[in-house]
Amino acid sequence: MAKANVKEQILTTSVNLLHSKGFNATSVQDITDAAGVPKGSFYNHFTSKEALGMEVLQRYIATVADIAAVLQDRTLAPKARLQQFFDGLIAGNAANDFHSGCLLGNFSTELSNQIPAMRSTMQQALAGSGEMLAAVIAEGQQDGSIGNRAPAAELAAFINDAWQGSVLHAKTEQSQAPLDRFTRIVLSNILA
Repeated sequence: MAKANVKEQILTTSVNLLHSKGFNATSVQDITDAAGVPKGSFYNHFTSKEALGMEVLQRYIATVADIAAVLQDRTLAPKARLQQFFDGLIAGNAANDFHSGCLLGNFSTELSNQIPAMRSTMQQALAGSGEMLAAVIAEGQQDGSIGNRAPAAELAAFINDAWQGSVLHAKTEQSQAPLDRFTRIVLSNILA
């Protein structure tokens, strides 16, 4: 039982450190110091920093998937689902005062050329997000609540791309304003 707790302690600490400082700027020593565990404990649970990074990435993707669950709630109208999804993402960014951005975006920028397995995982996560958004957009197009007739998959890809840019801007400004603007423009103009 103690080993699982140490592993969890390292993972929880790593999510915060890697998200705020970045992968390359965070050493194993930084992680073990922040977790309050001996450096040897790290290697008892992870074969490498890259293996830890992959688990951190998967944990982050699971957290975003929890937020994205609202996209499948057919008791809500398509635009209401999208609004709640964006609100959930904004709340996640607000939790760290807009300092850290999106871990998926941060890792994409930092690691996509360094660690192919991470790039593949990030590609899959973005594709999955795009598919979920496209399904909601297509439903809105069918019921008439979304008038934009561009292919739903194209709109979803654009929205994912625009979201990442908005998160970067929010991180730079340390402000929610770019994310609010994103949501307003997407829901009122792009998906009008």
